Amino acid sequence: MRLFLVSYDVADDKRRARIAAVLSGYGQRLQFSVFVVLASATQHARLRGELQDALDADSDQVLLVDLGPADGRGSESVESLGLPVSLPDRRAIIV
Repeated sequence: MRLFLVSYDVADDKRRARIAAVLSGYGQRLQFSVFVVLASATQHARLRGELQDALDADSDQVLLVDLGPADGRGSESVESLGLPVSLPDRRAIIV
């Protein structure tokens, strides 16, 4: 699992809402257009595909910043000034 910081700059309200909805399904909102996502390689690939489908490549921008492994420096890569930020917990899911 890796930690990603995802931000977007989308002018169109409808596309912006769609991208926010996609990201909400994968991660946690930190600021209006910034999410933190904890994802496996498969989840990352799926997220990229969904975001690509939702944006207009000629006018929108989505940045995915790989902060590293969740077990390593990834959880220590985000520093907050002012209000604290809470990153997603790593939890084992047993089915």
